[in-house]
Amino acid sequence: MAPSKQTPAASAGQMPLMEHIRELRSRLVKSIVGIFVGVVIAWIFYPYILDWLTAPYEKVRPDLEAKNINTQLVMTGIGGGFQFQLKVSVITGIIISSPIWMWQLWAFILPAMFKHERRIAIGLTALCVPLFIGGAWLGYWVFPKAILLLVGFVPSEWVSLLSGADYLTFALRMMILFGIGAQWPVVVVILNRLGVISGKQLVQARPWIIVGLFVFSAVATPTLDPITFLFLGIPMSFLHLIAERLAVFGDKRRAAKVPDWDDESASDIDDPTAV
Repeated sequence: MAPSKQTPAASAGQMPLMEHIRELRSRLVKSIVGIFVGVVIAWIFYPYILDWLTAPYEKVRPDLEAKNINTQLVMTGIGGGFQFQLKVSVITGIIISSPIWMWQLWAFILPAMFKHERRIAIGLTALCVPLFIGGAWLGYWVFPKAILLLVGFVPSEWVSLLSGADYLTFALRMMILFGIGAQWPVVVVILNRLGVISGKQLVQARPWIIVGLFVFSAVATPTLDPITFLFLGIPMSFLHLIAERLAVFGDKRRAAKVPDWDDESASDIDDPTAV
C-alpha cells in the first residue's frame, strides 16, 4: 500500500531540529535585511519624517506664544543630532518593514498549525494592523492637545526648551499607547475563541470592564488630565462592545453546530428496531 501523503502541519511537526534551526536562521536573516533596508530608506527621507513628527508642535506653537510662553525644540550634546536621527530612522525602519518581518514570523509558525488555526491567525493579524494604525493616528491627532495642555503650565515670559529626545519619546508613547489600546477587541475575541470567556460572561461583566478600560486609560495616558484619557477610553469601550457582540454571535454559531441531546429521550440502543 502506498504511504499516505502528510499534511503540511504533520510534515512540519516531523522536521528535524537542525532543519528548524536553519529555517529560523533564514527567517531572521531576511527580517534583519528587511529592517536594514527600511532604516536606510528612513534615513534618506529623514527631513520629511522630522517635519511630520514636529507638525503637532508647530501647530500649537502660536497658541503658546499667545500666552507669552516661548518654546523651542533643542538638541543637547555634541552627538545629539546624530543620535536623534539614528533613533528616528531605526524606529521608522522597523515600522515600514513590518510587513516583511511579520510575514517571516508567520511563515515560520503557520506550518505547525492546523488549517482552521491558520485562518484564525491570519484573520486576526489582518485585523490587528488597521486597528493599530487607526489607534496610532488617533494618538497623533491628540498629541497637539497634550502639548498645549502640558506646556501651558509654563509661567508667562518663560522659555520652555523641549529636548528632541524627550519630544520623540512622548510622541511615540502617545501613538503606541493608542495603537495598543485599539487591540483590545482582538484580545477579547481570542479569549472567547479559546473558551476562556463566553459572550454571556462578557455581557454580565460589561459595566466592570468598561470602568476598567477608563481606569487603564487614565493611568496609561502621559498627560494625566481628565480630557486626554477620554480620547482613549471612549474608543476602547466602543470597540469592546463590538467584540462583545462578535463573541455572543460566535457562541451562538458554535452552539448551533453541537447536537442538542435530550437526557430524557431514549437512545438507539433502547430501540428494538435499531440495527
